[in-house]
Parts: sequence; structure tokens; C-alpha cells
Amino acid sequence: MSLKNPAALEFLQSRRSRPAKTLVAPAPTREELLPLLTAAARSPDHGKLEPWRFIVLEKGAMPRLATLTEACGQRLNKSPEDIAKARSQFDMGHLTVAVIEVRKQSDKIPAIEQSYSAGAVCLALLNAALAAGWGANWLSGWQTHDREFCVDAFGLAENERVAGLIHIATEGATPPERPRPNVAALTEWITE
Repeated sequence: MSLKNPAALEFLQSRRSRPAKTLVAPAPTREELLPLLTAAARSPDHGKLEPWRFIVLEKGAMPRLATLTEACGQRLNKSPEDIAKARSQFDMGHLTVAVIEVRKQSDKIPAIEQSYSAGAVCLALLNAALAAGWGANWLSGWQTHDREFCVDAFGLAENERVAGLIHIATEGATPPERPRPNVAALTEWITE
């Protein structure tokens, strides 16, 4: 028997990410972050494969990631504006959790379902941070899809890729509400 949790449902219906550029110090301590990671790890993982892992990037790691982002952008011939925007998440970052998809061999669990699980972990971590009162934002960016950047920045193995970068710190400004999807227009009901 499931127990109703109206507060959780209300939270999910009203949740709002906080733009990474509005996050300020302090960020969660390691002790404050561990329960959020624990909550995220309860995501469906399709066969108990745990096809993901976490890399916690603390404030001291941000300059190196900003520099690697700029170098990647130059190598990929990105515009100065694109480079500045991409590196800003690290220039202004306080704490970021890189959720890493770890593709595992499985005869039962297709690769796409492992990707879905890693995405579920990203959303669960984002929601856990918001529910705990932190500001949080899920980003990625062109650099996280570049193999050379991922190896240099995170030391990723061949079977790994970045599912998302979850920035977590203190909310510096409340963002305005934005238009939400028209659920009725996106929903089809099949009765037979």
C-alpha cells in the first residue's frame, strides 16, 4: 500500500530550477551533500546495474574546468560568446556534481535504458537539492559532449560520458516563473 505524500506532490508540481549564474556561496558541505547523493542513487536503475557514478567538483576545481572549457571551445572553433557562456558555469561555480553515465555490458538491460537511468539520477539530485533548500541547476553544454574534454576534465573511461552537471549552492535570486507545458495538449488517453 502506497502512502500519500501531498507535500512531495506539491513540491514536484511547483519546483523550479535556479539558474547556475544566480547561485552564490555557501555551497553544501560534504556532510550536507551526502544525503542528496543518497536520494539521487534511489533512482530506477533498470536491473540494479547502477550505470552511473558521481564526481563532486568543489570550488578549487572550477578554474581548471573553466580553462579546459575555453581550450575545448577554441579547438572546436566556437565563438567567443559561446566560450564565455560555457565557461561561466565554472567561473561562477561553487559546487557541481558531474553525474557520469557508466555504460555496462548487459544482455538484459539495453544501453538506452542505462542512459535513462543516468538522466533519472540527474533529475533526482536536482530535486533533492531543491527540496533541501539549496538552489540547483542541471546543465551540460557542448564541452561535455566532447570526448577530449571529458577525458581531460574528468578522466572518463571509454564506456563513460557526462549525463549532466548539477550545480548546487545558495539561491542568490528567485527566478521568475516561466510558462509551463500545456499538459492537456500533450496527453493522449487510450480507452480501448
